[in-house]
Amino acid sequence: MSIEDARRAAGFQTVSSRLAYSNPWTALREDIIIHPNGKKGLYGIVERGEFVVILPMHADGRVTLIHQFRYPVGERLLELPMGMWETKENVDPVELALGELREETGLRAGEMIHVGTMYQGAGYSNQKGHVFLARNLTRGESELEDTEQDITTQDMTLGEFEDLIARGELKCMVSLAAFALIRAKGLI
Repeated sequence: MSIEDARRAAGFQTVSSRLAYSNPWTALREDIIIHPNGKKGLYGIVERGEFVVILPMHADGRVTLIHQFRYPVGERLLELPMGMWETKENVDPVELALGELREETGLRAGEMIHVGTMYQGAGYSNQKGHVFLARNLTRGESELEDTEQDITTQDMTLGEFEDLIARGELKCMVSLAAFALIRAKGLI
C-alpha cells in the first residue's frame, strides 16, 4: 500500500501538495489536508533519504562512537556512526552501513547484522533508518568527507557506554533508539 493509500484508508484527504524547499539532502513539502474529522489543516513534511545507524561492537566488548559538532544544536555530540548518501538513490542499506562505518571510523566490518528499521521523526519527516550491529571489526583509515573533518572516534566498554546514557551524556535520539533495539533483541 502506498503512503497516499494509507492516508486515505486512515481518513485523511490530501487537497494539495507543494514543494516549499529543496537541497541535495532535504526537501520540505507542504500539504493542505482534510483530517478524518473533516477539519482542514496544513502539514509540513521534511523529506530525506534513508539513513543507517551502526553499533560497532569489537570482539573484546568495546564499542566505537563518533564525536562531532552538530551545527543545528551548537554542540559536539557523541553518537553511533550514521549517515545517508545524498548522491545515490536506492542504495542497499548494507552497502550504505559498510560505507558509513568505514568513512566515519575507519572500521571494516566482517559481519553487518540488520537489526530493524525506524523513523527518525515520524511526526514531521518521512526519513526511514536502518539499524545495524557491526561485528568482526578491523581498523583502517577513515575516509571523512570535507564536511566531516571534525569527527573523532572514541572506543569504550559497553559499561562505559551505558554509563554515558545513564548520565544523560548521550543526547542523540537515533543512537539511543538503535542501542535500545539492539539490546531488546538480545544481540548485546
